[in-house]
Amino acid sequence: MRKANDRTMKEAIELMLNVYKIRRRWDETAVITGWAEIVGKAVANRTSEIFISNKKMFLRIESSVIRNDLMLMRSQILERINSKAESGIVEEIIFL
Repeated sequence: MRKANDRTMKEAIELMLNVYKIRRRWDETAVITGWAEIVGKAVANRTSEIFISNKKMFLRIESSVIRNDLMLMRSQILERINSKAESGIVEEIIFL
């Protein structure tokens, strides 16, 4: 039988993320680890460096052709990233 103050594991994790103010970092990590899911394996395999800082995603792409394609698809990628994170975690993509 559940007590009044019992929580599910999901609720407890959500509470912990909010209390310790690490929700943003958690979402950033989810986006970085899900990069292959967002853009596909072919592009993810050509991505040598990826990190997020101050709502900007920095990417180092090994192929200039893929980098050009990604530049043209920038708004679509931003949309996918923010829908995965369920918030406006990234506002700009910068290619290194």
